[in-house]
Amino acid sequence: MPDGDVVATWNVPLHDRIHCIEFEHGTTTGKRVIRVDKKEILRRDWMFKLVGKETFNVGDMKCTINVEALGTFAYEYSLDVNGKGFNKFKEEQNKKLHSWETSIDGVDFRVVLDKESMEVWANGNIIDTAGEFVDNGTLTHFELNKRPCRIMAESSGKKKTGVTHSLFVNDYPVGTDPDVAALAAQMASAPSPSSPSSSSS
Repeated sequence: MPDGDVVATWNVPLHDRIHCIEFEHGTTTGKRVIRVDKKEILRRDWMFKLVGKETFNVGDMKCTINVEALGTFAYEYSLDVNGKGFNKFKEEQNKKLHSWETSIDGVDFRVVLDKESMEVWANGNIIDTAGEFVDNGTLTHFELNKRPCRIMAESSGKKKTGVTHSLFVNDYPVGTDPDVAALAAQMASAPSPSSPSSSSS
């Protein structure tokens, strides 16, 4: 169980989920403990050298925690993911991945779209999809819990914004706002509409 020696925490966005990395550093004993999603993956209870690196994996990503001295009793902690600084990696992941959270028939789903490969992941598993070109963009069709879903990619008409992505479950949009997400989850658990939905403009 974590004690008062936790000196750094990072939330790393990957396809399957956002992983929480915690690092404990005892500046008197040199103790180092690394936890990923509350699970301890490395422990060194006594180390004479207080600075250095610890390398480990999160999924297929290679991570390195760097411990550097800032002064006599001050230390700096940084995380590299796949050879990139954490902030740079997170920025690239935020551009590359788009995620939604919803509940369908009581089952929680985290849906992640890789905007570069157009792969879709649900709760950490890549799922089968079917692509379709439409007048104002593309549709990516798939199923979650036997419910029809689609991700709509369309131009925002704004150069700075670029392409926008929207998730629909049972023809209802899933938003990122908690209230909208709750409403969408409620709608997603409703019976499928009997009549075909009208195409959006």
